[in-house]
Amino acid sequence: MYAIVEIAGHQFKVEKDQKVFVNRLATEEGKKVSFDNVLLIGDGNNVTLGAPAIDGAQVSAKVLKHLKGDKVIVFKKKRRKGYRVKNGHRQSLSEIVIESIVASGAKKAAPKKETKKAEPKKVEAKAAAPKTEAKKAAPKAAAKKATGKADDLKKIEGIGPKIASTLVEGGIATFADLAKAKPAQISEIIAGVRGNHVTDTWPKQAKLAADGKWDELKALQDELDGGKA
Repeated sequence: MYAIVEIAGHQFKVEKDQKVFVNRLATEEGKKVSFDNVLLIGDGNNVTLGAPAIDGAQVSAKVLKHLKGDKVIVFKKKRRKGYRVKNGHRQSLSEIVIESIVASGAKKAAPKKETKKAEPKKVEAKAAAPKTEAKKAAPKAAAKKATGKADDLKKIEGIGPKIASTLVEGGIATFADLAKAKPAQISEIIAGVRGNHVTDTWPKQAKLAADGKWDELKALQDELDGGKA
């Protein structure tokens, strides 16, 4: 006999005494667990289909251990933007062994009762009101700082929207400001922005943009890769 059952959001074809790796379960190691969402049961030539689940069917199992899967590397790159991010991920898993498959007559586990959250006191709400107003006022102040005669710094090869806004907040809002800045100073301002940013050519590009030499700027950018010649 075999069954197709949904466990932790995934469907598995299982048989008695079979070991299966599933997404991490909340059940402790050594404890038994049952699954009621049985979609199909096959017993020789007899096949029972659910609509979508089979009423009264159940798959019982025992949690052997909790573990983590193999590491998966996720690498992201944006061409000519100096953006490279490398992350690793290990999925949390549970190893279970199927103990029995019941086609009918099983009782479903009672759903857990939801606990009511305590309502916040009115005194606490009044105390939090000034902080909320202060947070709402903050974006307006930032908007005033960013407005004015600021240039579109995103025209510089290697500068994206996040870096552009960070430079404006750091006092570099125009091509002329960027042309006067040193690469080390620029790197210090954008240190909080994720990615590998090469700032060596940004002042040179900004000087051409400030002087209106767009053809020369385009020719220079065609030779660059991520802001570095």
